[in-house]
Amino acid sequence: MAAIIKNRPRIGIVTAGGDCPGINAVIRAVARKAILEMGAEIIGIEDGYDGLVNNKYRKLENRDLSGILTIGGTILGTSKKANPYKYAVKENGKIIFKDMSKTVLKNIDNLELSCLVCIGGDGTLAMAYKLCKANVPVVGVPKTIDNDILCTDITFGFDSAVWIATEGIDRLHTTAQSHHRVMIVELMGHNAGWLALHSGIAGGGDNILIPEIPYEIKSVIEKVKERNRRGKRFSIVVVAEGAKPKGGDVVIQRIIKESSDPIRLGGIGFMLGDQIEKLSGIETRTVVMGHLQRGGSPTPFDRVLATQLGTKAADMIKTHRFGHMVGVQKNAFVEVPLSSVAKGIKKVPLDHPLIKSARDLDTCFGDM
Repeated sequence: MAAIIKNRPRIGIVTAGGDCPGINAVIRAVARKAILEMGAEIIGIEDGYDGLVNNKYRKLENRDLSGILTIGGTILGTSKKANPYKYAVKENGKIIFKDMSKTVLKNIDNLELSCLVCIGGDGTLAMAYKLCKANVPVVGVPKTIDNDILCTDITFGFDSAVWIATEGIDRLHTTAQSHHRVMIVELMGHNAGWLALHSGIAGGGDNILIPEIPYEIKSVIEKVKERNRRGKRFSIVVVAEGAKPKGGDVVIQRIIKESSDPIRLGGIGFMLGDQIEKLSGIETRTVVMGHLQRGGSPTPFDRVLATQLGTKAADMIKTHRFGHMVGVQKNAFVEVPLSSVAKGIKKVPLDHPLIKSARDLDTCFGDM
């Protein structure tokens, strides 16, 4: 790999995995600080790791960074399918997977990158760790609306998604109350319940179902009926896409064959809706928030957090702290080894204070 050029480092930035509000704020912060303090040249890798496989990139100047702080998504593009170590290609009409990591390493060398900033979630950072083990100087930045990355208390994009989900729940309260219905809100989160937990509490959900606590449908039904007996003729059920019944499994929306991580969750809300209406006799409707949770401008909190993460990442480049991710622990920015980040995902602990607070207010998690 190319060593850091003494007076003018060449920094690559890649944004991979699902998009979310705040990515552009990180790009802006990393690039501006690196340009101002190191005279760096910034190379934006296009469409996530696919850009490293197929050599798609462009130089980012200050004019490219102007005005992007408030814009959602990523100006570089992204991909949830491209995994350099398991890259989908079609041969003889069939999809097969190839290890394209040697091509990636060659392209990084040809670009003469001093280092690579990988902005992404658990999958992106796991791949960043593999690149790190192949002697690529890497700095990671935690990005996901799911808040499920190990070794950091919070990720940028999460606060924005909680706001969007909570507003959706708020709006459903009035129509649920008017029609005396059960309204089910299905939220993203993959196999972690952070988004459903936070927005469910903020939105006053009567039932909050998360992957960490397998539910019993009879418990959910009893909560709905109990509210009716008290004259509350409507209920709000907030369910994470990865929630599952006791002894059951997750609901899979579809399989993406060309993805190295092919399972796409979704549909638990409609399954629950059918069950609740049939077993309770109460009219039930399901709303899937879907990609609304990823879109739009970042909240002020996420803009500030993304900016701080980006400037800290630039500091780590300056001090050659490669092989690490910048994380947030106890309100401090810390440098965490990518080897620790790549070990899995951060789930909601069953003794989490938010779960206790919700239970204290008679919120049902479907387990009692």
